[in-house]
Amino acid sequence: MSNHQQIQAAFGTLSQAFAPLKCLIVAPRKGSFSFTLVDEYGVACHSERLYPDQYNRAEPLQAVIERARQSLTA
Repeated sequence: MSNHQQIQAAFGTLSQAFAPLKCLIVAPRKGSFSFTLVDEYGVACHSERLYPDQYNRAEPLQAVIERARQSLTA
């Protein structure tokens, strides 16, 4: 699977995990990308940069999701 396909798959997973928040991909570059979670008012709630070793397998991506969820509830 290409980097682009892996990023798209990770984006789908992140979008589902954080619904109803909107998940935006920002600044994709050289295999890494930033994602930003935005609430219904357009306010950014969380932003994080992901690298291939964080999104190309389920376990590291799940750890990113859990960490982001914790930051949203803090």
